[in-house]
Amino acid sequence: MPTGRFEGKVALITGASRGIGLAVAHRMVAEGARVCITARKLDALQSAATELGGPERAIFASGSGDDREHQAEAVARTVEAFGSLDVLVNNTGINPAFGPLLGLDEGVARKIFEVNVLSALSWVKLAHQAWMGEHGGSVVNVASVAGLGPAPGIAFYGVTKAALIALTKQLSFELAPGIRVNAVAPAVVKTRFAEALYADDEEAAAAGYLLKRLGEPEDIAAAVSYLASDDAAWTTGQTLVVDGGMLGSL
Repeated sequence: MPTGRFEGKVALITGASRGIGLAVAHRMVAEGARVCITARKLDALQSAATELGGPERAIFASGSGDDREHQAEAVARTVEAFGSLDVLVNNTGINPAFGPLLGLDEGVARKIFEVNVLSALSWVKLAHQAWMGEHGGSVVNVASVAGLGPAPGIAFYGVTKAALIALTKQLSFELAPGIRVNAVAPAVVKTRFAEALYADDEEAAAAGYLLKRLGEPEDIAAAVSYLASDDAAWTTGQTLVVDGGMLGSL
């Protein structure tokens, strides 16, 4: 693992009490960052922050990812505690609906879009106002391969991730040259969020992947950390597919 890439840097990572978000936080802290992590459940956040090294390395802010007051509090707390906000990782996402689009409740659809797309834009706005607009920085959005083509069973989730990919491109254009904006697009990763997609038969779920396994949160954390770091200093507006060769096997 590279060390020191985030020495002196501060990152805010949403949806980071477990899964991909927590793995990203661990990776960045291991490489020198100080972090603020967010999620809805306070107990889980407290445990995660302790796991990451306590208040000298990790602080937390609990609340719903699409709550504007929570977002403003988290950003302000980050800058107050650590003096900057150099990296924003938009990892929060929900998918409470399964099935085809024509059977989707429109109220549920609005909530999914609010959390998966509009809240990402709101986090970027606040980070820009608080620090990045004047000092620069890097944004990484956690999208999905579901946003790159048809996504049977998780149709509207795929629609929102396609929108997030488009948002990534637009923001990269509007915020250049000072702020880089990229995304990662994972396939199925072994997290509680995706458990319904593999729990019955993990081997069968992984059979269509060229690398014959599902992703681990650390696989995505490595990609996010690369895009957020100066190693990707000449990269913006891109979506890095991290899928174990799933798309390559189609």
